[in-house]
Amino acid sequence: MEDKPDYEKELRKSGLRITRQRRIILDLLNNNLDHPNAFELFKRASEKDPTISLSTVYRTMKALEEVGAIERHEFEGGPSRFEQKNREHHDHLIDIDTGDVIEFRSDLIEKLQEEIAHSLGYDIIHHRFELYGKKRKR
Repeated sequence: MEDKPDYEKELRKSGLRITRQRRIILDLLNNNLDHPNAFELFKRASEKDPTISLSTVYRTMKALEEVGAIERHEFEGGPSRFEQKNREHHDHLIDIDTGDVIEFRSDLIEKLQEEIAHSLGYDIIHHRFELYGKKRKR
């Protein structure tokens, strides 16, 4: 089980105050299992506190990204999505009909990427692997 990040500590690094509204946003981030975009976070936070503004969500996410606590993904055809940074490496399959983001890990893909880079004379420093697909009809 991976440790949950201390988002409050990370926000303090950026100089932002930890308000009640930001605590709600941070709690949602700590407990999410998906890759929410800012508007989805705003809708979820608004259910807990209708006074939360979309700009508070954007400022909070920007600050967390700047201190390296979250990672922004810009999947094709959709808004930026966020996930906890420094998690175990994984790749993504994006459902182009629903926008769902499915995490997966494949040792075979990892090995193949290493072999390709090595054969071309490179060491992989970082990579991102994204698949886009449609659910098969049964």
